[in-house]
Amino acid sequence: MIKGHYVTVTINHEPHDIYYEKAGNGTPLLCLHTAGADSRQYYDLMKDKELTENFQVIAFDMPYHGRSMPPNGWWKEQYLLNTDRYVKTIMAFIDALNIEHPVVMGCSMGGSITLELAYRFPDKFRGVIALEAAAKTGGRFNEYLFHPQVHGGEMCATNVYGLMAPQSPEELRRKAWWIYSQGAPGIYYGDIYFYSEDWDATNRVAQIDTKKCPVFMLTGEYDYSCTPEMSKDTADKIPGAYFKEMKEIGHFPMTENPDLLMKYLQPVLLELSAKTN
Repeated sequence: MIKGHYVTVTINHEPHDIYYEKAGNGTPLLCLHTAGADSRQYYDLMKDKELTENFQVIAFDMPYHGRSMPPNGWWKEQYLLNTDRYVKTIMAFIDALNIEHPVVMGCSMGGSITLELAYRFPDKFRGVIALEAAAKTGGRFNEYLFHPQVHGGEMCATNVYGLMAPQSPEELRRKAWWIYSQGAPGIYYGDIYFYSEDWDATNRVAQIDTKKCPVFMLTGEYDYSCTPEMSKDTADKIPGAYFKEMKEIGHFPMTENPDLLMKYLQPVLLELSAKTN
């Protein structure tokens, strides 16, 4: 059973009402959505009985996204996400719910930030699973993502539709399109600012201590936003990191093909569930 809740957290001295959902019991598995989307991307994983028998899956909408509201005065400045604010948001949410030693799994920008979490707070996490992530992912930021002459919902949704594998069921690919079509104006643009401009951990990832916080990186073969080669190059810089290319999957594995993703996740989750902190 999936249960939805709200919690108020303080980020940079401002209160934020954050929406989140939980399903299952066991080791906490905190899931981070992609740029411009929300936690609905993890809906099918939260319904997976085998997963929720051993893990309590928790997914939340970042402020400005999905069912989470922006802070008071949001209209006074342009939304542009950066690394520090992203980390503060995640840690404030974890602290508010008293989540102890979770596994953190994120995709795309959510996958990238898991590497930062592993670098900054290795003792707080059982491990991180970075889906479609790399130490640097440039070249995605452009004015058409937030332009008065371009329909933002259509643009964002169709832009990401091409990042999915042709083998993924069309119904699920259309679900990903639908979620993206509903983002508020400028939010995808502001997230891509982090993902493509602000984010660069090239000189930090080699310092991640995988003995304290194991790092697992999984990337779909059809992802041209963050290619398997980019992910592998990052994993090679992290002593002890695990990398696997996922066949017949694109940039949104948990949404476009959750059953196939679970086949890649099962050995990773088994190893992490056995880890003690």
